Amino acid sequence: MNSKMNSDRPIGIAGAGSIGCFVGGMLAAGGRRVALLARPRVIQEIESNGLRLTSFEGFDRTIAANALTPSEDPQILGEAGAVLVTVKSADTAGIADVIARHAPADAIIVSLQNGVGNVPVLRERLPGRRVLAGMVPFNVIAKGPGQFHRATSGDILIERDEAGTAARLSVPGLKMLATDDIAGVQWGKLLVNLNNALNALAGLPLRQQLAQRAWRILFADQIAEGLVAIRAEGIKPVSSTPIPASWTPAMLRLPDAIFEVLLGRTMKIDPEARSSMSEDLLRGRRTEIDYLQGVITGIADRHGLQAPLSRRIVELIKRAEAAGKGSPGLTPEQIWPSSRRLP
Repeated sequence: MNSKMNSDRPIGIAGAGSIGCFVGGMLAAGGRRVALLARPRVIQEIESNGLRLTSFEGFDRTIAANALTPSEDPQILGEAGAVLVTVKSADTAGIADVIARHAPADAIIVSLQNGVGNVPVLRERLPGRRVLAGMVPFNVIAKGPGQFHRATSGDILIERDEAGTAARLSVPGLKMLATDDIAGVQWGKLLVNLNNALNALAGLPLRQQLAQRAWRILFADQIAEGLVAIRAEGIKPVSSTPIPASWTPAMLRLPDAIFEVLLGRTMKIDPEARSSMSEDLLRGRRTEIDYLQGVITGIADRHGLQAPLSRRIVELIKRAEAAGKGSPGLTPEQIWPSSRRLP
């Protein structure tokens, strides 16, 4: 892939967890050679069962293990034409160093991670390489063994480049679109991802959580607080749905029946879908709270803003991480008393 994103060079997935396995599997289903850099547990599941990909839309396909190259040895990136980075934000610097040592110098690096700070880290640690930002709007659930289920809708967006990387990576069932404002897109996704922590604290499926107005009011308050912070930085977020970011708090506060109609028109959500942070708490893993609400509190500190709701949620997630018992199953009122308001 330099101007040579040719199909005879594999696409490397650097950090094949839920998103990485689903994206890599769909690429393999589309006829691409795929190398999955993954943990031993994931490799064993794939080698024993194949890689099964399912979707809320009814898609169900199993990719044979011999149609992929899963390994924990980073040397599998040695021939990659592109490397898609799908590790957690805290692991970005480490995976960048792995890529520097093992991936070809002309491989295009694409970050498909949550948060807004990963691409600067990758570019700093991979000087002279082409590094593109991307945004994955959908949620993937690891249902095991070897099964990864796409639970929400949306197309991947990738920073536009002269090589047409987004179009070249697209395959049937996994559309990747180019955008001229990837920074705005990422900040818009960060606002939506503020619900990841709320969903993790609730311990509910996303659809069940969003069906309850008290939870939506809490989410609306969180987005409103986030908008104040990022506007203080001069940032204009781009919504990942047809609803502009500035309208989202008002939409979330609508009565249940009206909201349900609007949600159905803008996003499809599987009844089983939960946030990735909810899964992190369940599995006893470190969450990305510092790269979501933590970004909002950091901006607030720089501009003398309060951001009390973001600070409260950071505190509660870190408390749940330390307890190691999964979701605490809180109510909206236990998180933020103002969620009792039903204007």
